[in-house]
Amino acid sequence: MKQFEYVITEPVGIHARPASMLVKAATGYSSDVKIFKDGKSADVKRLMALMAFGAKYADKVRFTIEGKDEDIAAAELELFCKENL
Repeated sequence: MKQFEYVITEPVGIHARPASMLVKAATGYSSDVKIFKDGKSADVKRLMALMAFGAKYADKVRFTIEGKDEDIAAAELELFCKENL
């Protein structure tokens, strides 16, 4: 299992557009991708779950990636976050 932490820098948090982009990026991998914050978690491959998760500006979140392609998925999703969230 791979994991990384990220602080949301998008002023309105993970709203519809960045959420759909993140879901699209995550579904490109066979690994399970989850996001955690304050005792809550969501499956990053499920748009409604990700939007209901409620990640706001300046929230510190943790991603976990587990599966066959976890190494590349973790690296690429961390880069995605830096560029889009």
